[in-house]
Amino acid sequence: MIPEPPSPAHGYPGRLLVFEGLDGSGKSTQARLLGKWLQSRDYRVFFTEWNSSDLTSEVIRRGKKKGLLTPTTFSLLHATDFADRFERHILPPLRAGYVVICDRYAYTAFVRDAARGCDPKWVRNIYSFAPKPDRVFYFQVPVQVTLERKLASRLKISYYEAGMDLGLSDDVVESYQKFQGRLRKQYDLLAGVDGFTIIDANRQIEPVQNQIRREVRPLLERFPTAESLTHGE
Repeated sequence: MIPEPPSPAHGYPGRLLVFEGLDGSGKSTQARLLGKWLQSRDYRVFFTEWNSSDLTSEVIRRGKKKGLLTPTTFSLLHATDFADRFERHILPPLRAGYVVICDRYAYTAFVRDAARGCDPKWVRNIYSFAPKPDRVFYFQVPVQVTLERKLASRLKISYYEAGMDLGLSDDVVESYQKFQGRLRKQYDLLAGVDGFTIIDANRQIEPVQNQIRREVRPLLERFPTAESLTHGE
């Protein structure tokens, strides 16, 4: 029989891995690559991403479309979305011993809400139910690089992604640079406070993924695979 793996800080038998960073930093691609790699090694994996709750997604979409969201409303809606996502999609597999990979976690709210002028302590209090992850990978990349990637992909820069609601600039590109710069500053502050693992995301996909795998391996020592659980080893 495989000995029980060390109990993580959050107290659940699973592992909680979080990917954070600016839009266009490559975190989503890397999160999915890690999930596929872990599955290939027979670990049970559950993947979840920001704004994936059905409870508030339509309300948020309509609010954005009509420009009705104040920073406080934005914060409360996203907190509601995350609470539902956590209760229904994160906590059950974490309790069941899965490796849960989160493309964005509560730290996204800490960063975005602070950049929009909300009190950081107030925001953290709202998310006090969210346990500390086993590892937070922060994909650190210059704002200009994310802008170039966005333009190269021909994806439209959204109104809120550019922080146009804050009146930073009438030009969407300039507003994007200013707002994303605010987000980058907040992420850099959190990295030290919350002990993020900083990933230099201004590199090719393969070396970034290799670094992430090296960081994850120690967290899975004596951690059961699907096969070991099936055979009761």
